[in-house]
Amino acid sequence: MRKEIFINSSVGETRIAILEDGKVVELFVERPESERMVGDIYLGKVVNVAKGMRAAFVSIGQEQDAFLHFSDIGERLNEYSAYLDLESTSENGDMSKPGHHRPIPREGQEILVQIIKEPIASKGSRITTELSIPGRFMVLVPGNEMVGISKKILSIKERKRLKRISHEIRPKGFGLIIRTVAENRDEGELRADLENLLHTWRQTEERIKRVKPPHLVYKDLGMASSVIRDLFTPDINRVLVDSKTLYKQTMNYLDEVAPSMVGKVEQYKGKTPLFDTLGVEQDIEKSLARKLWMRSGGYIIFDHTEALTAIDVNSGKFMGRGAHDENSLKVNLEASREIARQLRLRDIGGIIIIDFIDMQDLRMRRKLYDEFKRELRKDRAQFNMSAISEFGLIEMTRERVRPSLIYAFSEPCPTCEGIGRVISKPAVLTRIDRWITRFKSEKKGRLLQLKVHPELLPYLTEGFRSRIRRLMWKHWMKIDVVPDGAQRLDEFKFFAKGGEEEVTL
Repeated sequence: MRKEIFINSSVGETRIAILEDGKVVELFVERPESERMVGDIYLGKVVNVAKGMRAAFVSIGQEQDAFLHFSDIGERLNEYSAYLDLESTSENGDMSKPGHHRPIPREGQEILVQIIKEPIASKGSRITTELSIPGRFMVLVPGNEMVGISKKILSIKERKRLKRISHEIRPKGFGLIIRTVAENRDEGELRADLENLLHTWRQTEERIKRVKPPHLVYKDLGMASSVIRDLFTPDINRVLVDSKTLYKQTMNYLDEVAPSMVGKVEQYKGKTPLFDTLGVEQDIEKSLARKLWMRSGGYIIFDHTEALTAIDVNSGKFMGRGAHDENSLKVNLEASREIARQLRLRDIGGIIIIDFIDMQDLRMRRKLYDEFKRELRKDRAQFNMSAISEFGLIEMTRERVRPSLIYAFSEPCPTCEGIGRVISKPAVLTRIDRWITRFKSEKKGRLLQLKVHPELLPYLTEGFRSRIRRLMWKHWMKIDVVPDGAQRLDEFKFFAKGGEEEVTL
């Protein structure tokens, strides 16, 4: 499989696309007004403790208070943070029971937290007190004694070697997590990475002692740099950057941490926009669409709600020659591969319900389930999924770190307010009729001017027995209909004779 990273920088945003065999599978977008937050560390203040929710709300300087679940409070926080003042009590106040030593914060208390999920809609960031500082080859975990090795390092011999080195270099009071890119790296490179992380942590500690909450005390790398740090692994074939500044930054970073990877980075100098090559821009546009057509003629519908995402698979124009289950299986298998890619590309997280075309054959259901799960394993995000239900549904959850792509590229419609539908023209006509009835009961005017959206005008006025003419006969009034582009489709305004005084009730 050929893997590539495309980095496009413009005045309004930076976009990074991860490609596998020429297809976009992941997209990251960062704008000046909405920089990446995951990994940032704040000195915050607890504003509310909701024991019924087993959570606390912490002010970190954002519009919405951050959400701290009790399960995200580290057990050994007091041992390394003398400047914090957490109560060493269990959730029920009983210290005698083993395994119940998670501290519970108090209202007004200063607390050190790290963002693990970005805010979405009306929900604030999700945070944890279990801090970590990521580097190129390892992650430094203050206040811990653990050593972990990436599961993606499969060689038992290499895992043992890295574990031995980690125990030798690990400073007291810190834990280490060895990343996949550390495979086959010598001890000198690992020590150098550790020294950089320790230096960063010492600077963070000094900053914490000087500031008052809420305050940002550690800012993780920007999106482009963090993608290079986290995703630029040896299996990446090339990185293509169209910004001279980002190209230099990337080269300088790699010169320090991974000189062997420098040769894979190229500056794009073509006249055609970078994302127009290989159809990347087209893939992005498709990822914003509600309806996605497949090569077979079937299509997939994506509907987002606040609680979950519903995905519906339909046969569409597909005309199979086999039995119903065989035809359904062909469409379902193609859909499963596309849905797995779209979950990554659109970055859909939380609860996901997928309605595949129903199949009665249990073997075919199992084949679909296995294929879908195999495709999902390509995803870096953690997931859990159920077996196909008797209704042909798959219920699953996917790790959510940041808002889905649709929230980065779109805003709620001011007319339909997110439901995707507007009031029909007959319904607006009925509203106008009811308004005139109320108006006549309170006023005596017989001459009115009606302003409506231009698309509504023909519906009301066309034909000898037009709808507006029937209204005038019904209420014995003279109504002049005027188009107004400033109106919404479901709005109307009435004015008294002359069109100056609005009388809409």
